[in-house]
Amino acid sequence: MMIHLEQLELDGGSGTDIHDVTGRVAAAVEASGVREGLVTVHAPGSTAGVTTIEYEPGVLADLRAALERLAPEGIAYAHDARWGDGNGYAHVRAALLGPSLSLPVVEGRPLLGAWQQVVVVDFDNRPRRRRVLIQVLGDQARP
Repeated sequence: MMIHLEQLELDGGSGTDIHDVTGRVAAAVEASGVREGLVTVHAPGSTAGVTTIEYEPGVLADLRAALERLAPEGIAYAHDARWGDGNGYAHVRAALLGPSLSLPVVEGRPLLGAWQQVVVVDFDNRPRRRRVLIQVLGDQARP
């Protein structure tokens, strides 16, 4: 079994930025040489999450709207009262989504549906550079 780790950085604005990282995940799996195993995408921190979705404008707008209904930006959060940074909603949204996603690697590729992409969602209320880790674990091709 082998382990391969790559790191990427994403530039975010302020709000709900959705980054399609599917190509980067596939490239990391290919670079690893793993044929069968798992790939995990992880966004360290407490104001971003990782999930899958069809990366098209309509469903991205729907996701943003749903998250706004679940954890609205313009209401009072205890976190904001304590820290004064105004991003309590970002912490709640990230907790709902989760910081990591694992996918099976089959025949050297992450297993995704036809319309399924891997996305990192940055919820923070200030522009930032977001670090994302891609770790591939599994067996390489036999000679």
